[in-house]
Amino acid sequence: MTTDSTATRETGAFPIRTHTCGELRPVDVGTDVVLNGWVHKVRDLGGVTFLDIRDRYGITQVVARDGAEVIAAAKRVRPEFVVAVRGPVERRSEETLNPKLETGEVEVAAREIRVLNESPTPPFQIDEETPVSEEVRLRYRYLDLRRARMRGNIGLRHRIAQAIRQSLDSDRFWEIETPLLTKSTPEGARDFLVPSRLHAGKFYALPQSPQIFKQILMISGMDRYFQIVKCFRDEDLRADRQPEFTQVDIEMSFADRELVFGVVERLMQAVFRVVGRDVQAPFPRLTYDEAMSRYGSDKPDLRFELPLRDVSDAFRAGQFKVFRGIVEAGGSVRALVVPGAGGQARAQLDQIVDGAIAAGAKGLVWARRSEDGAMQSSILKAAGPESLEQAVALAGAGAADLTLMAAGEGHEASEVLGRIRLQQAERHGLIETGKVALSWVVDFPLLEWSETEQRLVSMHHPFTSPRPEDVERLEDDPAGVRARAYDLVLNGSEIGGGSIRIHDAALQARIFRLLKISDEEAKARFGFFLDALGYGTPPHGGIALGLDRIVALVAGESSIRDVMAFPKTAAAVDLMAGSPSAVDRRQLRDLHLDDG
Repeated sequence: MTTDSTATRETGAFPIRTHTCGELRPVDVGTDVVLNGWVHKVRDLGGVTFLDIRDRYGITQVVARDGAEVIAAAKRVRPEFVVAVRGPVERRSEETLNPKLETGEVEVAAREIRVLNESPTPPFQIDEETPVSEEVRLRYRYLDLRRARMRGNIGLRHRIAQAIRQSLDSDRFWEIETPLLTKSTPEGARDFLVPSRLHAGKFYALPQSPQIFKQILMISGMDRYFQIVKCFRDEDLRADRQPEFTQVDIEMSFADRELVFGVVERLMQAVFRVVGRDVQAPFPRLTYDEAMSRYGSDKPDLRFELPLRDVSDAFRAGQFKVFRGIVEAGGSVRALVVPGAGGQARAQLDQIVDGAIAAGAKGLVWARRSEDGAMQSSILKAAGPESLEQAVALAGAGAADLTLMAAGEGHEASEVLGRIRLQQAERHGLIETGKVALSWVVDFPLLEWSETEQRLVSMHHPFTSPRPEDVERLEDDPAGVRARAYDLVLNGSEIGGGSIRIHDAALQARIFRLLKISDEEAKARFGFFLDALGYGTPPHGGIALGLDRIVALVAGESSIRDVMAFPKTAAAVDLMAGSPSAVDRRQLRDLHLDDG
């Protein structure tokens, strides 16, 4: 490492590092160096004191054994003191080599130790061994970020962001910034509102997505745009959501789905090259209906198979009235086979059933064979062995397997079994550790019914184009219209969603009418965009990828909070800074929010 060169140093300047704490190797033996960093550990052996000095790059051992001042300084320092150390690099003796450190073959013999700043005893040790509650970690985030795991995650995030930029630059994309103070166009989650001081009673909104602006950039002829951008959603409390998050926003003109997929697949290959992984493209594709019927989820985990099967025929004319009635009404009976799981105790089977019901299922049926081959089932008396034998055969179950069945309308039964599929795969070790399974889910419904609003709403957003062959069904069969929308799924997590957009003003107006958005409301909310749409809009499409989620999955972290420098809690609170907080009444008066 080379230090910044300056003509002069200010009075009282400290010894500036010549090397980082992760840099020294045997080739440096005999070189006089200066290290700057934090004291990681202190080991006082009487006449000799060892210090581990840490910075962003690693740890180097320092030995203080010569000189009264040096020895006294080494005995005075404590963990998390900031120090400058000067001395020659020496090779460690064979018995003191440390293969766990990249610098573990050498040490620095201190000739000078200068304390640059002191620290009180930290509320937790800066290591990976000591368990620390997340609340304490977030309250003292500046200390938590000193830990090797967190440093590694933040560094990985940087390298992934750089790989994304390089990949998109090579595909002729321009990085263009869009406004953070914009117009409130609520659709889905609530907006964070910012009151205007200069315009009393009016508000800006922080963007939930740059959706409208990136489409306007396509209308403007920018052709290919991307941005790594902060987005804001005032959502109800959820376990692993953040009110502000980062997405990789992409839009391209004169593009169809295949062009978008190609760009994103190259991007994801670049992301995984950061960690030395080779990802094969093109990624598998499933329609929404295929994903739901086969895996019980629109974000299927394809690291393992365990497909769901339709066993409706086994109960269509059977004696089990519950299943027969559902099938006669147009529903279905779906089955999940868990290999080798038939020997579970009855209490374990009851746990599976109870868990499914607690998660909202109306019921769950199990079937298996005893050691002598006889059929056993939670509905053996009600359904009879013949229907169950047929169902198990249709499901493809073997003698030692467990068959789980659910019934319902639409994808209702599949969703129940989809959740159980994941639980059973984890329980029985069916998920291949380290495997990367990327896939596209396509052809989502354009619209879905909202019980809360009692109207049709967009499954993605109102600017998503319907499939051309479905446009004529918009008014007569809106629920059957498929969208030119797609999601990118990684190991069972949705990491991105996008679509080909509507570029025709007349079609956009039809969609608004279906959504019960009047012409007046559309003009008030989206007028500037609708005006732009009429000025020669090219066919265009894009996607938004969740950077936080991608980094977490690549890093092997279960929470996105562990790959963000300054996250908030699940309750949307910043424990370190103490936000949200009350503000001075004078500020509120300036914003016309306090009449007192």
